[in-house]
Amino acid sequence: MTTFNIETLQTELLQKNPRTILKAALAHFDNIAISFSGAEDVVLIDMAVKLKKNIQVFSLDTARLHPQTYRFIEQVRKHYGIEIHCLTPDATALENLVKSKGLFSFYEDGHQECCAIRKVQPLKRKLSQLDAWITGQRKDQSLDTRQDLPEVQIDTAFSSAEKTLIKFNPLANWSSAQVWDYIEAYQVPYNELHSQGYISIGCEPCTRAVLPNQHERAGRWWWEEGKKECGLHAGNIKN
Repeated sequence: MTTFNIETLQTELLQKNPRTILKAALAHFDNIAISFSGAEDVVLIDMAVKLKKNIQVFSLDTARLHPQTYRFIEQVRKHYGIEIHCLTPDATALENLVKSKGLFSFYEDGHQECCAIRKVQPLKRKLSQLDAWITGQRKDQSLDTRQDLPEVQIDTAFSSAEKTLIKFNPLANWSSAQVWDYIEAYQVPYNELHSQGYISIGCEPCTRAVLPNQHERAGRWWWEEGKKECGLHAGNIKN
């Protein structure tokens, strides 16, 4: 890790293109990883492997993903010849949740508890081992929680008293159309569910296809009102 000032870096990367932001991220940090789940993340992987061969990539295996998503993860692993660290939930915590509340408690009491066990806790364990991480977040994914998303930031949700964690968002200023233009132009692999009306893809019980002209996040936790974040980017939610 090189020495830098977060405010200076934010100024330097303001409105820069994704490749420039990625290049800066990889230059400043050796112990950095790309979080991989969807179309945006594979675009970042495609860009990153052209800058650095041995990139760290991880994915959250919640044990509730679509079969198509599992095939997609394997397709990306083989296509780029990279290792993908699949993070799994703590077995005891998951068993206790299912034992006490069943497999679909989130339909009754909200998704936060299930997401905390299946997503947030495994992510927290991984991020405690990193100095920085790279996400595929875009501002236009959610006007409620991501409209002020910077290109680089201190991750207030996962930093600790002992260590400051840095988060890079190289696609912050891109639109969905730009992501898909890149995928088409460079023949980047993508989840086959996208061809079935799914835009934002999470766990199978909590994701559904969206109707024409619906916002992409409308298919996530559709039975709930409010700001739709699972906790991975809790710092986006303003009180």
